[in-house]
Amino acid sequence: MKPSDSRTPCILIADDQPDVLEALRFLVKGEGYQAEAVNSPPAAINAVESRDFDVVLMDLNYTRDTTSGQEGLDLLNRIQGLDSTLPVIVMTAWGSVELAVEAMRRGARDFIQKPWENERLLSIIRTQVELHRALQRTQHLEAEARLLRAEGAPDFIASAPSMQPVLQTMARIGPSDANVLVTGEHGTGKEVVARTLHILSPRASMPLVAVNTGALPEGTFESELFGHVKGAFTDARADRIGRFELADNGSIFLDEIGNVPMRQQAK
Repeated sequence: MKPSDSRTPCILIADDQPDVLEALRFLVKGEGYQAEAVNSPPAAINAVESRDFDVVLMDLNYTRDTTSGQEGLDLLNRIQGLDSTLPVIVMTAWGSVELAVEAMRRGARDFIQKPWENERLLSIIRTQVELHRALQRTQHLEAEARLLRAEGAPDFIASAPSMQPVLQTMARIGPSDANVLVTGEHGTGKEVVARTLHILSPRASMPLVAVNTGALPEGTFESELFGHVKGAFTDARADRIGRFELADNGSIFLDEIGNVPMRQQAK
């Protein structure tokens, strides 16, 4: 299934002036959009981390009497780091063209000068919302294609809308060397996700070593994971290869890691 386009587009507005926030929120709501308003860069970051937005509309200055725009540029960098696909429209004071150009160079999609023209601003927002949703649809199709092309991939049923972000994330991070935390209740398919990620990775020809870490005895915990050499302790009568070494150049899946006792977590 394609990501749903039925959700009302949501705009994050960041500015330190209450009257500007209220005017912009009233403007975009009149166009049928949802709006969330924040008055500082930390609040904007918290918002982006906690929910999905279609566009961020943000000022470049937040401390009174500053005009450098550095706060806004730093915020833009943070947002880009969290989600490089999220369109950001920056607002600048009249005549700050050089600052707007620098923001565009850093990844902003467009800029608007204060005082703004309502029609031009709404036109920019509409365009960026449409582009963002088109990109999401493309990413979804690419994710499906990657999973379908992956030879040996386990059966992965993900037709529910709630699973589409999972599918897109797997397709994006599968080819990387990133560490991945997979969470979910018992029986929801965490191991299927892990095996699919391994198949999508450049390490697919190497082993995937699955370890039920919650079932490892405390006395042999280190040896099971990291191995030991003969004579390392009283019962070490021969060298032992640990699971991490077995997974060298491949992938290791530490299953049930949340059930590892506290003492063993420290180890």
